[in-house]
Amino acid sequence: MIARERVKQILDRMEQQRVVVLGDAMLDIYLIGDVDRISPEAPVPVVTVHEQRHALGGAANVAANVAAIGAKVTLVAAIGDDSRGEQLRTEMATAGISDGSLVTLAGRPTTSKTRVVARGQQLVRIDEEEEGGISGAAEAQVLAAVQRSIADADAVLVEDYNKGVLTPAIIEAILLGAKSRGIPSVVDPKFRNFFAYRGATVFKPNRRELEAALGAAVDIEHADALPQAMERLEVQNLLLTMGPHGMVLVGRDGALTRIPTVAREVYDVSGAGDTVTAWVGTALAAGASVREAAELANYAAGIEVGKSGVAVVTRDEVLDRFERLLDPAGMFRRGGVI
Repeated sequence: MIARERVKQILDRMEQQRVVVLGDAMLDIYLIGDVDRISPEAPVPVVTVHEQRHALGGAANVAANVAAIGAKVTLVAAIGDDSRGEQLRTEMATAGISDGSLVTLAGRPTTSKTRVVARGQQLVRIDEEEEGGISGAAEAQVLAAVQRSIADADAVLVEDYNKGVLTPAIIEAILLGAKSRGIPSVVDPKFRNFFAYRGATVFKPNRRELEAALGAAVDIEHADALPQAMERLEVQNLLLTMGPHGMVLVGRDGALTRIPTVAREVYDVSGAGDTVTAWVGTALAAGASVREAAELANYAAGIEVGKSGVAVVTRDEVLDRFERLLDPAGMFRRGGVI
């Protein structure tokens, strides 16, 4: 259990860290309106759009969450030479994130996800992207940005959405760089590179991703299931996220810690995984144990899912939620070893 003063100490230190986020940056676009009729052209609703807004997604959302914590963040990613790339830069500036380590690629679109929302319900999502891996000069530019950014970093966060930025050479460079500097690395993986992150400090898949990669269902009640999975992955710690069922942390010694969800209400799960990655990595940079970092991140995720769309979570929001769920002795009441 985490004491109140320890929580405050970690949160204060988190604001002083330098964090590098590497991966697939996206622009989230929301078209918000009303539906009053069905189209005469096809049996689909006609949405009259009243509002359009933009948000940072993917690795850019991880960076936005790190910035919201108060830490200094560098985002290493690739975007297209297009209007959506310019909009992503604008959103980064608003969030207080420098775009100096972005690599602009001519002829490749900026990854975007457009969500059409009416009366609080998402009707459709439109993805515009290119998933092929970058190569040649583009890969060399990203590698150079990686080397520059980690020279003074306190943690490295890798957000992999299989959109082509994380090639084997770039993955190897970031993990070797983190190891050589003795700083933590946190990885949010997807299927294509799932087994490429050997040596990561924390490997954070969700249950569906882990089962797809292992080719079998994961029985979290079985004492040996997750430690054996961690051995196959060759990572130091496995943090399995399970949506409404919280998280399970498997440590280096094979001990399992169940961390129940603390979400009071779930409005929108978009971006919750990005929030966990940001909070785990920044807390580790600040000297938190892996378990402490996971519990802080669990609180942040519980707050994020109560917000509409992709959103960030601040230090004060997490501290307030902790304060509300402390027992009279000032100890955190949730969580336990299984």
